[in-house]
Amino acid sequence: MTTLALLGGQPEAIATGPHFSWPPIDDVTRARVAAQLDTAVSIPGRSGIVAELEDALKGYFGVRHAITTCSGTAALHATYAAVRIKAGDEVIVPAWTFHATASPLFHLRAVPVLCETGPDGNIDPARVEELITPRTRALMVTHLWGRPAGMAQLAAIADAHDLVLLEDGSHAHGAGIDGKKVGTFGLASAFSLNGPKPLSGGEGGFVLSNDDDTYYRVLMFAHYNKRCRSEIPDSHPLARYAVTGSGLKLRIHPLAAALAFDQLHRLDGYLAGRAEIARYLTEHLAQVPGLDVTPVPEGVIHSWYGLTLTYRPDELGGLPIERFHQALLAEGASEFDRSGSTRPLHELPLYRHPDRLFPGHPQHHRQYPPGSFPVAEHTYRHTIKLPVWHREQDLALADQYVRVAAKVSDHHKELLA
Repeated sequence: MTTLALLGGQPEAIATGPHFSWPPIDDVTRARVAAQLDTAVSIPGRSGIVAELEDALKGYFGVRHAITTCSGTAALHATYAAVRIKAGDEVIVPAWTFHATASPLFHLRAVPVLCETGPDGNIDPARVEELITPRTRALMVTHLWGRPAGMAQLAAIADAHDLVLLEDGSHAHGAGIDGKKVGTFGLASAFSLNGPKPLSGGEGGFVLSNDDDTYYRVLMFAHYNKRCRSEIPDSHPLARYAVTGSGLKLRIHPLAAALAFDQLHRLDGYLAGRAEIARYLTEHLAQVPGLDVTPVPEGVIHSWYGLTLTYRPDELGGLPIERFHQALLAEGASEFDRSGSTRPLHELPLYRHPDRLFPGHPQHHRQYPPGSFPVAEHTYRHTIKLPVWHREQDLALADQYVRVAAKVSDHHKELLA
């Protein structure tokens, strides 16, 4: 009999060093970023590596406009401002997402309206229409953990009610549905280039749109002077504000742009490798009692920012998830994670009492007591997450994680004692 490490046995996962690091950096990457140091470390206009990255993003996503920013949060903020979200407007957002999907709305004195999700964490299209009021202006969709949401249904709802459809693709670079990439379904989309994202610049973000006016308004919000003066036509009503823009400077750092440009050319290869590892993990982890894996529908391309497992305590004698997770970590499988920051938003003080940070914030925002979103809350509390490796040589490490999960599951009765 093998004893669980938590109870004094030998750990199952024996790989040394970090089990997952991102982004992958090799000598080519180092050389490209180092070369940027000798070229420019500040780019106030659309030139050099910033223009190269934006052009590459336009080509990759097949859109007319790509505007880089200093973060995904800044990209989301600029997106909301660009589509004219104003004080008192309501925007429907998923109840379960990273807080920055909706938190910029508070700065615009707009109201995030939380919508129930499905078991996969994405917004439930069947629950959107009941939330629409005369104040509803837009629908923001997150593709949680890189799994595309049900965009056909959501786009139909947005069209039927004359809502602006927006996307937060921060987990989902390269993901898609029936050949159409995430980030190209709505009027505009925002992406993060933060460290662990599928496409990383260390820090950074970008906005995509096919609409000229939205592009100019993103520029006016997030940039100023040279960029706005050279790109916004004199005939545009905001052109006279070009020198100052909105007063914010949210541009990307050239070194981050260089890193992201290098990574973009490798993205599809990374995603193909992740898909292979994810296939192995889902096939084997689905056979472990106590764990469920949500299948990926036909025609959907997942970016595998994270692989989520739904814990089933009823299959393991009611063993609490906290104890199960503790045993996984004790085996040395340090990447088994329970997310803290990406969670049901109504549990966060910002969404419960926004007026304490934003005095005078519109008071018709909705109140959400515990239990308001039973699917999102239950699934969140029963989710264990793994990163997804991308190299063939990582398969052995993935297999160690499968063995750890099986070992803890097989010995769950000892954890109940």
